[in-house]
Amino acid sequence: MKRVVPLTLVFCVAVVAACSSAKPAAVQTTSSAAPTSAASSTGPVVRPTHTVVVLMENHSYSDVIGNADAPYINSLAGAGATFTQSFAVTHPSQPNYLALFSGSTQGVTDDSCPQTFTAPDLGSALRAAGKTFAGYSESLPAPGSTDCTSGSYVRKHAPWTDFSALPASVNLPFTAFPSDYATLPTVAFVVPNLDNDMHDGTVAQGDQWLQHNLAGYITWAKAHNSILVLTWDEDDRSADNQIPTIIVGEHIKPGKYDEHITHYGVLRTLEDLYGLPPIGESAKAAPVTDIWQN
Repeated sequence: MKRVVPLTLVFCVAVVAACSSAKPAAVQTTSSAAPTSAASSTGPVVRPTHTVVVLMENHSYSDVIGNADAPYINSLAGAGATFTQSFAVTHPSQPNYLALFSGSTQGVTDDSCPQTFTAPDLGSALRAAGKTFAGYSESLPAPGSTDCTSGSYVRKHAPWTDFSALPASVNLPFTAFPSDYATLPTVAFVVPNLDNDMHDGTVAQGDQWLQHNLAGYITWAKAHNSILVLTWDEDDRSADNQIPTIIVGEHIKPGKYDEHITHYGVLRTLEDLYGLPPIGESAKAAPVTDIWQN
């Protein structure tokens, strides 16, 4: 019999700035419950109580990993699982966000807005399984906003706003990211604004934003059966769409991993962790199974 391997993922990390501790009822969790098991191809693993997925923008693996302008991200790479063969699905940005969130680009080939879909999505699958989801966007003008742009916020980076099965209550500004991390939803997506996600700002600026806003969560996650996944939407068209992807948290075995993964594989990993049926192209992708340890 294969041993149970506790699991805790974290994509992106940083010290939480002044964020509201209030949590809408729609994303309350029961994190005091004992962790349960999730099946994988290598045997059962302990399901993370919370997973935070952070998406940055438009940089290749070599732009970030080993870059002296990104000391915090590289510290995460050293402390977690770093994927050396991680690739985005396509260009430009929007279809990659859709691929990660719904297992399909939904036929979108540009960054046009608004978009509306009735296809399956990760947030709805979590809710149908009795779990919770929320997306936190920096500079979102108001909870539930459907604006395409507002200052440095862009809806094209918030795919949960496009799926009609999800209520407006899951679409939150980053100021609502709780300081009491136990009140986070089961799975949360975090997207910085264009100034801080490395799209308009620098690598150094994005690195500092992550440290300032998420380091507290990562420290907490390592002792509370939770994880963070840090990834990028696409590269800058210089490296065949090879992007950094890092998973950090409790029970993650540090190291470099060379299996080929895409956004569909990351989605499949989340689905398997929470016992969800794979959707779209994620059904054809292999989940990550080799990074967990006791």
